[in-house]
Amino acid sequence: MLQSAIAGLLLPAACLAYCPYAESQAQAARDLDARECPHAAQAEARGLPAAPGKKGVLLLNRIAPSTSQLYIANADGANERLLLGKDSAYEYHASFSPDGRSVAFTSERNGDGNSDLYMVQIDGRGERKGALKAIATTPAVEDAVIISPNGRYAAYASTADVYTSNIWLTDLETGKARTLTNQTGVTGRPESPNGFFAPSWSPDGKWLVFSSDRNTGWTGHNDGAGWEHSQNLSIYAIGADGRGFRKVFSHPTLTTGSPKFSPDGKRVVFYQMTLQQTWDSRGSFAVNNTVNQIASVDFATGTDYVQHTNSPGCKIYPQFVSNDNIGYLVKGGATAGIHYTANSSVSIPGGMRSPAWSPDGKLVVYEKTGWATRPLEKKLWSWDPAWEYRFTDVFPDLSPQGKLTYTSKQSGNSSIMTSNLDGSNHQLVFDVGAGAVDPGSVASGGAGAFQPSWSYDGQWITFALGYWFQSRGAKKAQIYRTTANGTFSEQLTNITGGNVGFPSYSPDGTKIVYRQWTPTVGLRMLDLATRNTTVLTTERDNLPWFSPDGKSILFTRNVTSSATGELSNYQVCTIKPDGTGLKVLTSSWANDAHAVWTPDGQTILWSSGVYGFQAEAAVYDNTFQPYGQIMAMNAADGSGKRLLTNSLWEDSMPQYVPNSVLGKR
Repeated sequence: MLQSAIAGLLLPAACLAYCPYAESQAQAARDLDARECPHAAQAEARGLPAAPGKKGVLLLNRIAPSTSQLYIANADGANERLLLGKDSAYEYHASFSPDGRSVAFTSERNGDGNSDLYMVQIDGRGERKGALKAIATTPAVEDAVIISPNGRYAAYASTADVYTSNIWLTDLETGKARTLTNQTGVTGRPESPNGFFAPSWSPDGKWLVFSSDRNTGWTGHNDGAGWEHSQNLSIYAIGADGRGFRKVFSHPTLTTGSPKFSPDGKRVVFYQMTLQQTWDSRGSFAVNNTVNQIASVDFATGTDYVQHTNSPGCKIYPQFVSNDNIGYLVKGGATAGIHYTANSSVSIPGGMRSPAWSPDGKLVVYEKTGWATRPLEKKLWSWDPAWEYRFTDVFPDLSPQGKLTYTSKQSGNSSIMTSNLDGSNHQLVFDVGAGAVDPGSVASGGAGAFQPSWSYDGQWITFALGYWFQSRGAKKAQIYRTTANGTFSEQLTNITGGNVGFPSYSPDGTKIVYRQWTPTVGLRMLDLATRNTTVLTTERDNLPWFSPDGKSILFTRNVTSSATGELSNYQVCTIKPDGTGLKVLTSSWANDAHAVWTPDGQTILWSSGVYGFQAEAAVYDNTFQPYGQIMAMNAADGSGKRLLTNSLWEDSMPQYVPNSVLGKR
């Protein structure tokens, strides 16, 4: 099976630039070569305890910037300074109020992953002068806020109530909130993407324009053959009273996003790009070669199409600075930064994101992000009050003895690590720096030792070593195991021309199940005593895990017909260890991926795209499944499906750790 089930939840890589953590990873790799974990001393000092008043900890991996701060500057880049000064936390996606006296923005100051909305007053020069005022602070995603021309209402995108992104209004005087797009005649087909993003007010306050992928397809990148989805956006409008919903502009081969009105209200400007470019533009390598343009149409008729740029670069976030000048961001490449259509000699070079201009065009606000790795065990926002959420590196697995193993993909060089559950005693037990795979591929995220799995006696860890993602068809990967103390390791498979991976120990320790991609596909069972291999399935299956009682194998299956060439829909399934008794537990039209058992075997956790994109795909960086949310369901029959995360970011790799085993050594 394609590596889609996991590729959407990690960073696919063709070169170093694909990895957002490459710079910090390089130093971490040097540390690991010295047989040290880059987080070891920090974790030892913290000695993280059990979660008081909780059932335990939910570990998960998040792909998102680790820092984000708002800056304000003159339109030419002069006099740049922090908007919130010493009160800066984790802020992004700012916009000016129509009178230019306030800036509204998204903040995660209440918890890593919980996006809320605030505004702050500024003086005429853009210096902060007022206290922060909350606009919307709920556990849902709230983002892309913009204030109405009369200053009374805030429009924004929110996942409240239904977990898909809709356009909402909040009355800033009363605090009363209501949705505009989650209504009959506006929402699309339930099996299709159904998000509404990036609202913008008309100057007279009567209309809102926004982008939406309603009633489009779940289409994989590379013309449907890829494992991650492209996004097909059109421009829509709705009255501030929730009436008059209509399509403003759509193009049969292009996606159009981030609409903004001209100052006179006659035109709407937007970026346009191919569907493939909505994938390319959110990866740090492909974005450098992405070329798209800025255009506008007449708001009343959707006609009189005008293309305003004809230049290299990935262009997003357009805004009329005046009726005859449009500012926009070039993302990636040699010309990265802020540019203007009316004056090519004025620009602000840099890696800033989401610029927005003041009504008079004299000021611009934007954020700058950092991609240093989050500390292991960092506390995250918890959507389930019974559990404390914490950050971990990829592929965490919990032993019955209360030890953790994981792949150091973000915090190191994709080697196999172990640690105590309180964050102490990090140990390198298998080092890919020994030269078994190409160091450049490791640094880019495309190779390494993936998915460690404990033997139930805690003496062994099995894993796969080799090449993944785009190179899996041409390069090898094999199954290995190492002793838990790292003193001995051995290769368990040697399939000629084979790429096999993602192994899991049977509870009795006699077998290992894994997936094969080349020369044939499907799940395989290795008998450790005889070293004989049994074919369990011949479908595009992936990421198998033995249940704690050994009676079932959990995995992800591509359920799309290969005859169509569309290979981008995956479901969570189980079979018996003899390959019989198939159960398909999920049925979304989007990807369901990377399913794991809870320690008691009663619940399955997985990542799903069922609720769609959380924002316009092109505005993300270094994340390939910005619709990945963690869910849980009953293991027996897939009933009781429930959402465990609701962030703007890509969340995956869940692992429940009950308090009863936290702190074991």
